[in-house]
Amino acid sequence: MATILAHLTIKPGMAARFEEIAAELHRLTHEHESDVRRYEYWRGAEENTYYTLLSFDTFLDFIAHQTSDHHESASPQLGEVLAGIKLEWVDPIQGSSPLTPTDAQDAPADASELVRSYARRYAAQVADWWLPLRD
Repeated sequence: MATILAHLTIKPGMAARFEEIAAELHRLTHEHESDVRRYEYWRGAEENTYYTLLSFDTFLDFIAHQTSDHHESASPQLGEVLAGIKLEWVDPIQGSSPLTPTDAQDAPADASELVRSYARRYAAQVADWWLPLRD
C-alpha cells in the first residue's frame, strides 16, 4: 500500500481553476485506475490551501498514477495554479482504517525511464517510529 497526504498551496485567484483540474483528475483516476483506494481533494481552513489524500494498492500503482496519460496531461495545468506542494507519506492505524501499511518498492529493472525517475523522486518514506507500532 502507498498512502500520501499532499499539502497544496494554490496561487491567489486560482482556486476555482484548481478545483476544476482536481475534479477532472478525480474523475479520470477513478475511471481508469483500478488500484486506487483513495483519491480525494479537500479544502483547507486557510485560504488557498488544499489537501489530497491518495492511497494505492502498491507504491508502483502510485507511480503508475503519476505517469498516467491523464496525470501527465494535467501536470502543466497544475503548474499554472500551484504555489507549493509538500507530499507527506502517512500510515494507517490498524483497526481505525481499512487501509494497509505503506510500503516502499523499487521500480522494476525493465521499467521505463519515466517510471524510474518518478520512483526516485517520490520514493515512499516509511518512518522508523511506525514500525514497532505496526505489530
